[in-house]
Amino acid sequence: MVSLQEQLLKAGLVDQKKVKRAHQDKKQQKKVERRTGVQQVDESRQAALEAQQKQRETVRELNAQRDAEARKKAIQAQIQQMVQQSRESRGGGDIAYNFTYGTKIERIYVSAAIREQLAAGQLVIVKLGENTELVPRVVADKIAERDPAIVIRVKKVETQPDLDDPYAQYKIPDDLMW
Repeated sequence: MVSLQEQLLKAGLVDQKKVKRAHQDKKQQKKVERRTGVQQVDESRQAALEAQQKQRETVRELNAQRDAEARKKAIQAQIQQMVQQSRESRGGGDIAYNFTYGTKIERIYVSAAIREQLAAGQLVIVKLGENTELVPRVVADKIAERDPAIVIRVKKVETQPDLDDPYAQYKIPDDLMW
């Protein structure tokens, strides 16, 4: 193996005087370090180490982002699979069932039996992109653990009746059509 010094000499980039001068400077620097007890900081080496550390940090961050994206895709695939395996038919009905998704009111058409199951909480609406599917509550709970934003639950509102309300004695049905 040929040293860098010999390679530079053969290439003609340095001459013997420069090589001797570099050795003398290095010996002089070591002598000063021994005498004073303080080591000189090699600035180029320090800069190279810092650059290497920054590169490691960047690679670590990119790997973390890539892992997060892979986990997100895996979760979406699991949700898609759960919905595909356990989706329920809407019963081919013509009864409109309204629900809120975000800030919009949306409508699906279901049969009377399916509407009763939705009102009772046995079936839950899941919104995958543009598709609206009905799944059993057990599956919806598993989906909500992974991504609660796509599960639409029908909230039963239990409020205390106002004593002055003249309509307090009339209960509002859960399956009110609007």
